[in-house]
Amino acid sequence: MSVELSLEQRAILERIEAGQEHLFITGRAGTGKSTLLRHLVDGSDRQIVVCAPTGVAALNVGGQTVHSLLKLPLGVIADAPLRQSAELKRLLGTIDLLVIDEISMVNADLMDAIDRSLRQARGVRAVPFGGVQVVMFGDPYQLAPVPGDGEERAYFADHYDSMWFFDARVWREEAELAVVELVHIHRQADLEFKQALNAVRHGTVTAEIAQLLNDAGARTPPGDDVLTLATRNDTVTRINGRELARLPGRAKTASAEITGDFGGRQYPADADLQLKLGAQVMFLRNDSEGRWVNGSLGKVVDIGGTVWVEVDGEQHEVEPAVWEQYRYSYSPTTKEIKRDVVAEFTQFPLRLAWAVTIHKSQGKTFDRAVVDLGQRAFAPGQTYVALSRLTSLEGLYLTRPLRPGDIIVDQRVRQFIHGIRERDAARAARADLRPEGAADAAPPTETAAEAERRDLVEAYAPDAPTPF
Repeated sequence: MSVELSLEQRAILERIEAGQEHLFITGRAGTGKSTLLRHLVDGSDRQIVVCAPTGVAALNVGGQTVHSLLKLPLGVIADAPLRQSAELKRLLGTIDLLVIDEISMVNADLMDAIDRSLRQARGVRAVPFGGVQVVMFGDPYQLAPVPGDGEERAYFADHYDSMWFFDARVWREEAELAVVELVHIHRQADLEFKQALNAVRHGTVTAEIAQLLNDAGARTPPGDDVLTLATRNDTVTRINGRELARLPGRAKTASAEITGDFGGRQYPADADLQLKLGAQVMFLRNDSEGRWVNGSLGKVVDIGGTVWVEVDGEQHEVEPAVWEQYRYSYSPTTKEIKRDVVAEFTQFPLRLAWAVTIHKSQGKTFDRAVVDLGQRAFAPGQTYVALSRLTSLEGLYLTRPLRPGDIIVDQRVRQFIHGIRERDAARAARADLRPEGAADAAPPTETAAEAERRDLVEAYAPDAPTPF
């Protein structure tokens, strides 16, 4: 099922294909970053390799993990020697374009190791990334790099301005990183809700915006089948277990078939999926016939050799899906990069879905959901991710009112994005031109920079509404 690109997305795709810049493609939730990535990978005739920082993220984009692709050690790499086989050097020497998804989870040390690995393998040590174009996708307002132990945190404090990928030495000292923000939001249509989400994203929530969200969320959900988005795994497990137990009959278990080495047991679905008639489930894959998408909710109506699920009043037969884990290699015959399947995970593309963690809701869209932040939100962007899954305020239900402590924003991210915008605006002013690519894009009603400026004025101007 292919989604047509917008004018804005096509302009960015053309800019990538020009092959002259290292690009970071970002944007607010629902702006189509994943759609653009899929079109880039599927439509380019260049030698492309795709990777991601985690196993599940790599599966989602049909690539390899960063560590597996580059044969990098785990933990802080620093200046440790990089062992590279002749086969790895041939592979990395063939790449035209390296695509990294969920780049916000890549820390600065790993970013520098990617740079050093490509320079070493290609024998071009004086050029960033050995001459390979790097294009990165992600939103640092939603996902952050995972802090290590005390020693790792001390290392970053001594050697980098922060753990973030954009503070890597390669970007600070040698290569220029162009940042492109997708502007048009496809998920929400209501301007008031968009503005509220943008305030949560930037940490500029006023008392009025908080009241708007809390008033909407204070309503009672219409039934027990409304999906709960929770911060904690144990909350999700408890809710799903409780609701499954309420259904009559014995649960039936579908066990996944696993071939090859998935490594780390980062499976894309439950290895043992328990289902009953009437169970609420979420789809984990898009359907090639368009009957459901990743994140669609339904109810199990029959269980046999396959599972029948009712979605929006229609019953569909769901068969097991195959997730393939890939590994890139160089073919001396074709002198091109090939992508080989090295492991397979076969399971029904379903998950119990009375509740799901906010982290696992990433990238999905829901018409309605209960947001359960527990005692507190504990990670930057967590509340923004949860709220931005919804298509409208009418679908928002809160287990408790939002508190100021729930709005957590990493100020280093905010400084980075703001600095990039100021840099690009200054260049455009000096050249008396709009930023490159803007002429071909559809003129948005509100740019990302304008949205941030508006939020900052609302929050900090002398006559601004009362801060939250």
